[in-house]
Amino acid sequence: MEVQYTSESSDSDSREEKTVDISHRNLSTNEAEDRLEHLYPKPIAFDDIENVFLHHNMLSHLPSGVMKFHNLKVLDISSNNLTSIPDQINQIPLVTFIAKNNKLTNESLPKILFAQSRNIKEINLSGNRFEHFPQQLLDLRSLKYLYLGGNQIATLPPRISKMQSLQLLSLSGNHLIDVPETVGRLKNLQALVLADNLIERLPPSIANLKKLSSLLLHKNRLRTLPREIISLKNLNELSLRDNPLVKRFVQDMTLNPPSLLELAGRAVRFSGLKPSAADIPWTLVEYLSCANCCVNPKCRGVYFDNRVEHIKFVDFCGKYRVPLLQYLCSSKCIEDASLPDPHAYSSSDEEPEASSYMMRKVLLG
Repeated sequence: MEVQYTSESSDSDSREEKTVDISHRNLSTNEAEDRLEHLYPKPIAFDDIENVFLHHNMLSHLPSGVMKFHNLKVLDISSNNLTSIPDQINQIPLVTFIAKNNKLTNESLPKILFAQSRNIKEINLSGNRFEHFPQQLLDLRSLKYLYLGGNQIATLPPRISKMQSLQLLSLSGNHLIDVPETVGRLKNLQALVLADNLIERLPPSIANLKKLSSLLLHKNRLRTLPREIISLKNLNELSLRDNPLVKRFVQDMTLNPPSLLELAGRAVRFSGLKPSAADIPWTLVEYLSCANCCVNPKCRGVYFDNRVEHIKFVDFCGKYRVPLLQYLCSSKCIEDASLPDPHAYSSSDEEPEASSYMMRKVLLG
């Protein structure tokens, strides 16, 4: 079984020329070490190697032969059985370090990790066994992409604001309950992935992330969002599914048959009759005055106590889809009920009253 390595020079194969790939071999640490040793007698320039792929093997330790590639930029040791990362890793000028899907814990990392390097831009430690946010990472001022999903992290340190170069922070599938205010200081953050946690609230400081374009919050415990989130002009992806914010409006949508009083009241209002206290008891006059118009602009119906609740996801401010709660007089209105497109009206058009009413139902707190 040969190690994939190309020594011939060509523009199209430039990546292959600089890559050693020993992935998907089910190799133990010793076997991988042997594979690397077999490269040494060959007339190749080890300083030209920039990528080493050892993922999907059975490594329990990082082979020492990796340290001989002095100009290594990308090291992928994912999907192994690694329980520790040696201090010698700091000797390599890595730009990308991928060690996802291993058995790493907070005790597995060197006390100092790439802290002396200005080269490191991406670290992926997803799918491991971290119970705390690795403190070593807080000193990596040049880090742009950090993946820590699928661990057991319960809190984020306030000092995360030190990571000013972060553009992507992924923490999905952890045990987070809340998000510190200091996250709002990550001025360069473009993507924040917090899905599948236990988060109950977001800090208003999220609105300070002016470059944020993607905010993934599905599968949490959110009941509201901070109103300030509307000011995120670059936000074009907001995921909210599987939160109480959305679920609570769906779970209780049971329609009880309308009472005779309700049906009679609807008939009177639909007919246009306006009976006075001289015609019917005053209590019925008051009841008829409490009629609510169906929000479906195509429907002339009304309702009193009995109504149909309907969730509709609409484009809010041209930025992202949010759930609106519509109150309809009949389930037949669900198919026709729709919010007018805000972009379909000119300045001279009069927007239907139902639109402004429903916009107040936007679930932003």
